[in-house]
Amino acid sequence: MIKFLNELSDLRVQISGWKRNGYIVGLVPTMGSLHNGHLSLLSIAREHCDKVVTSIYVNPTQFSENEDFYRYPRDVNADLEKLSSSNTCDLVYQPSNMYHKEHKTYIVPNGVALNLETENRPHFFDGVSTIVLKLFNQIQPDIVIFGEKDYQQLLVVKQLMRDLDLPIQIVAGKIFREKDGLAMSSRNVYLSENERKLASNIYRVLKLTRKKIQQGFDVSKVIKNGIAELGSIGINQIDYFTLRDPDNLERLTQFNKDSRLLIALYVGTTRLIDNISVPLINNGETDIEN
Repeated sequence: MIKFLNELSDLRVQISGWKRNGYIVGLVPTMGSLHNGHLSLLSIAREHCDKVVTSIYVNPTQFSENEDFYRYPRDVNADLEKLSSSNTCDLVYQPSNMYHKEHKTYIVPNGVALNLETENRPHFFDGVSTIVLKLFNQIQPDIVIFGEKDYQQLLVVKQLMRDLDLPIQIVAGKIFREKDGLAMSSRNVYLSENERKLASNIYRVLKLTRKKIQQGFDVSKVIKNGIAELGSIGINQIDYFTLRDPDNLERLTQFNKDSRLLIALYVGTTRLIDNISVPLINNGETDIEN
C-alpha cells in the first residue's frame, strides 16, 4: 500500500526507519499530472531500489510571472490511481509548500545551466536547482531518476551533484513517446486536436535532421532546413534548435563526435521541448533511436 505524506516531520520518520533497515531509497521528483513517462522512471527506480519515493510539487520558483504556474495541470487523485495500479512507488510526498515565509537562499548554477533554456527563462535553473537540493536534503535518496526529455535539466542536476559533493547516484531515463513520436509531457494536455497533430512533426523533423547530419551535410544548413520545414506546417516560434556536446552542451558547428540535437518551440501557445542523440556512426548506419 502506498503511503501519502504531506509533512516533513512524518517524511523524516519514515525515511529514517528505512535507512535503519539498510534499504536503498530511490526518488523520482515530479510536478504531478503523471503520464507513462513518469511511470517509466518509477519502474527504473523500482529496479534499482528497495523503497521508492515520488514527490509531487509544482515548484513556483521555476516559473516566471508570464508562465503557466497557476494553470499547470494538477490532478492528485488521478496521479494516485496511476501510482497504485503501477505498483512502482512506496511513498508519495506532496508538501503543501517547500518555502517558508522568510526563505532567502537560492542555488544559482552556471556551466551547463547557461544558454538554451535560460536564454528565454533566466530564472528557471535557479528554481530547479534550489528545489532539487531541498528535496534531496529532505528525502536523502541514494538514487534519483531524471528523464532525458529535460536533457539540460538532467545535466544541471549532475553538475549539482558533482560540485556540491552529494552522495547521490543520478540515473537517466529514456524519453517516453506517444505512438506518433511526440515526447510525453504534462503540458501536452494544453494542445488542441489540430495542435496535437502539428506537434507530432517535431520528432519527425528531429529524426530527419539527425539523418542528414550523420550523412555529412552541413550542420547549420540542415538545422535551417528543419526550421523551415516546421515553419511550412505552421510551427514558427522556435526558441532554439541546435546541435550540442552531450556532456557540456557546447554548441557544435561540425559533426565529428557523438552529439545531441535539442529543440524548444511553441505549438499554439504551448511551449514544448524535445531532443535526440546523434551518434557518430562509422559503418554507414544512420537514424539510431535515442
